[in-house]
Amino acid sequence: MQFARINDLTIHYQVIGATGEKPVLVFINSLGTDFRIWRDVVVRLAGEFAIVLYDKRGHGLSDVGQVPYSIEDHATDLAALLDLLAVRQAIVCGLSVGGLIAQSLYQRRPDLVRALVLSDTAHKIGTADIWDARIAAIEAHGIEAIADSVLERWFTPAFRRPENVALIGYRNMLVRQPVAGYVGTCAAIRDADYTEAAKKIAVPVLCVVGEEDGSTPPDLVLSTAQLIPGARYEVIRDAGHIPCVEQPEILTALLRPFFELVMHGDRKDE
Repeated sequence: MQFARINDLTIHYQVIGATGEKPVLVFINSLGTDFRIWRDVVVRLAGEFAIVLYDKRGHGLSDVGQVPYSIEDHATDLAALLDLLAVRQAIVCGLSVGGLIAQSLYQRRPDLVRALVLSDTAHKIGTADIWDARIAAIEAHGIEAIADSVLERWFTPAFRRPENVALIGYRNMLVRQPVAGYVGTCAAIRDADYTEAAKKIAVPVLCVVGEEDGSTPPDLVLSTAQLIPGARYEVIRDAGHIPCVEQPEILTALLRPFFELVMHGDRKDE
């Protein structure tokens, strides 16, 4: 395991491959998860790319720090980690809140971003009332109280079948996240709005979404893609909010041609 001191926090991360020799992919996980959700995509790409994964503050093995957070706090952590690793011009792949962090990173530190993959995310996610209600429920009863409803939005009915032991594993991942970190990140999502910033993104962008995503539905992700000049948009069948878990092979098949396009220097549909 690898740890770094970033912005007075201990951040858990992993680097696979030599970042100075190959194009770098950075993966940012969703709310209530850690970087292990990317495993089945990473194993398909390792060797072709250098890969950076990390647990954002308040998740996984990283410190919680001072709550509540902003998306900019999360982006500043990632920027500092990439600076520490001497990474520039990475292809940044963010899922859900990870996509908000990716957009903030580009806005604040465009030198770090060669291209963006925005998976099951948007320029703005949910309303203040929705996030305040979730925060109140968790503060009163813990993450356990909302876990089943979250899993319904994360995964398709086929994945949630009772005999699928992986479902229990992902439920464990969710309920074992630090409550303060989860709630702090809920507040960050509540307060984030990248509607205007999305219109100014000038690197290649791929927006992807699970067809049955209950958290950031296809229409919402499409609306984000339509804000971003030249963005590509793809829907993954038989997937909910976390396609890297449910359909990693299909997701990887969408990522490869996009990565090839980025690496061959076409920054737009020119």
